[in-house]
Amino acid sequence: MNILAYKPLAKNIEFDSDMMWVELIDGRKLGVPLAYFPRLLNATPKQRQLYEMSGGGSGLHWDEIDEDINVENLLMGIGDKTHLHSERLVA
Repeated sequence: MNILAYKPLAKNIEFDSDMMWVELIDGRKLGVPLAYFPRLLNATPKQRQLYEMSGGGSGLHWDEIDEDINVENLLMGIGDKTHLHSERLVA
């Protein structure tokens, strides 16, 4: 069941030392801890700024660090699935 009334779209992204701030086209601003996305956490500030938006803002992509984020998943609290999978294998 999808609880969202419409597909959320990103308009802009900003970073501070430990957060990614995603501004949505409807005016909301979502703060996401960089710890949810280890590739972004470990990236340089310059690498974090080298992103592309796809699907009119539904997806975020960083080619240099091989990171892809679905904006709808951010609203549902879903972080890096690859990272979670690797933690399960180690545990």
